[in-house]
Amino acid sequence: MATVRLAPGVVLVTVPDRGLAVRTPDGTFLQVHTGTVDEAALLAHLTGGGPAGPELAALARAFEEAGYTTRTPAPAPLGGRTVVVLGDAGLTGPLTRCVRDAGATVRHDLPGTPDAHTAVVWCLDGPAPQGIWDRADTLPAHGTAWLRCHREGAHAWLEPLACAPGDVTSAHVRLRRLAATPAHRELAAYWAGPATPDDGPAHTEASAALTAALLTGDLIAWAGGAPLAVRRRLRRIDLRDLTLTEHPVLPVPDVAPLDAPR
Repeated sequence: MATVRLAPGVVLVTVPDRGLAVRTPDGTFLQVHTGTVDEAALLAHLTGGGPAGPELAALARAFEEAGYTTRTPAPAPLGGRTVVVLGDAGLTGPLTRCVRDAGATVRHDLPGTPDAHTAVVWCLDGPAPQGIWDRADTLPAHGTAWLRCHREGAHAWLEPLACAPGDVTSAHVRLRRLAATPAHRELAAYWAGPATPDDGPAHTEASAALTAALLTGDLIAWAGGAPLAVRRRLRRIDLRDLTLTEHPVLPVPDVAPLDAPR
């Protein structure tokens, strides 16, 4: 028989002169009326260690019907998923630890046959060279999730998750950023290759940990159905103070070529 346990995020607290209360995962407190059931017996039963008589069993069923207990362990959020982690070690190290902790299988090479249970994450501690992500931009058309980040000077850019045909790719992000700045010629030249190296400030342990956590959150959202908001946001971290800003970004539709001159 499966052991009863409190659902993730559910906590019981003992309130002086009021008895037990439930704290739900969203922070709501609800008073518990145990009737003739001993509070210590209820606590023991809900933490998997105590037997249940008829009255206690009825109270435990009420907890289960409300969604506050479960009879099976909570699945790992990335269980059954493969995450391909590519890029610079200062970022791929903490990201690998995060996604493994979330239950994913980690690889470090691009999949030969893309599938819907695989995500590719590419992290660069520097500008993304022109064309480096062209092949990876085709992955969402095959159902494989595609996520990337890179650094430009003191800013780290986390691009939107792409996991379906028509989602935002790295090429779309570049087009949108060029369209949004009056310095589009200079920005395009920077992406094509600066005249001097862009070698700092590099990621710190703190900024790398923040980046890894945010990317892992995107992967968990992907495993849970990838809401549109996750696939339409471009985020920027200022590495000097870890300020995070978010900008909406849309895919760029295909444009029909101009007719040839007559």
